[in-house]
Amino acid sequence: DAPGATDLPPAPSAGALRLAAFGETAALARLAMVWLQAFDSRGDNAIPYQRLDYVRLTAWLRAILALDPRSGYPLFAAARVYAENVGSEKARRMFDFVFEEFARDPNARWPALAHAALLAKHRLNDLALARRYAAAIQRQTTDASIPSWARQMEIFILEDMNELEAAKVMLGGLLATGRIRDPEEKRFLEGRLAEIERRLK
Repeated sequence: DAPGATDLPPAPSAGALRLAAFGETAALARLAMVWLQAFDSRGDNAIPYQRLDYVRLTAWLRAILALDPRSGYPLFAAARVYAENVGSEKARRMFDFVFEEFARDPNARWPALAHAALLAKHRLNDLALARRYAAAIQRQTTDASIPSWARQMEIFILEDMNELEAAKVMLGGLLATGRIRDPEEKRFLEGRLAEIERRLK
C-alpha cells in the first residue's frame, strides 16, 4: 500500500541527503521524487494531495532541488502536480516556492514560473500575482532561446488588468528595441498595440 497523506515525515536537510547519496546526487534526487509522489497518489483517491502537509512537502521539494539543482523536476512537480486541484493557500505555497527558486537560475527555471503565472491568473483569479511572476520572467531571463510568449506574458496580463497605458508603454518599448525579428510576430504585436491605443481613445 502507498503511504497515507498524513504520514509525510519532516524533510531531511540537503546536507543529509548529500551524505546519503554517496556522490550519486542526481540518482538519489530522482528516487526521492518518486518516493515523495507516492504519498496520497493512490488510484482510489479522487482528489490527490489534498490532505498532504504542504509545509513539509515544500521542505522536501526544496531539499531535493538543492541535492540536484540542475533537475527541473521538483519545480515541475510543484507547479504542475501539487498546485493543481488544491485550495488557494496550498497552491500559493507552491507558487512561493517556485518563485523563490526561479531567482537562483531564471534561464533554466522559467517554465515552472510561467505555469504558476497561468494558474495564478486562471485558477486563483489573482492578476496581480500573475503579473508579478510574468514580470520576473521578462526582467530576469537573458537566454535568447526563451520563447517570446513567456517574455511577453506581462503585457497581456496588464491588458487583462485594464492597465492599458502600462501595456502600451511596454509593448511600444518592446517593438522599438528591434528584437522582434519574426514578421508574423511583429505584425501580431503591432496589431495588439493598435488595439490598445484604440481602447485608450
